Amino acid sequence: MEKVRIKKLNENATVPTHATVGSAGADLYAVCERDFIEIPPHETVLIHTGFAFEIPDGYVGLVFARSSLGTKRGLAPANKVGVIDSDYRGEVMVSLHNHSNVLAQIENGERIAQMVIVPFLKTEFVLSDELDDTERGAGGFGSTGKK
Repeated sequence: MEKVRIKKLNENATVPTHATVGSAGADLYAVCERDFIEIPPHETVLIHTGFAFEIPDGYVGLVFARSSLGTKRGLAPANKVGVIDSDYRGEVMVSLHNHSNVLAQIENGERIAQMVIVPFLKTEFVLSDELDDTERGAGGFGSTGKK
């Protein structure tokens, strides 16, 4: 198991946790100034987690929605997937968007998103006049069919 150093920035912050042994994502918890934060319908609110992360070089933290918030309450990260780079040392925050028509509340200490830390390829883009041919070619959206 890899260890990732984290820095607590708020005394009320809850250390991220994995819900089960097989959980890929670690739950991130809300830190609110009061007992809860309100998110009006169709609006976005930035929610603090109270932690900064030291993600190892060659890795990235990807912040995803929690399925229960999206399916039961219409709440999901506004940017769909947050990207936490390995050289970022500021507080990780989650911009939650309320897709529903009702006022939503996030309670202090509530699980608001999940972060998966994964390796990535460092790349250098090289201009070329030609690319290798493939069977698919330039076929885009829907080009491979429905079934």
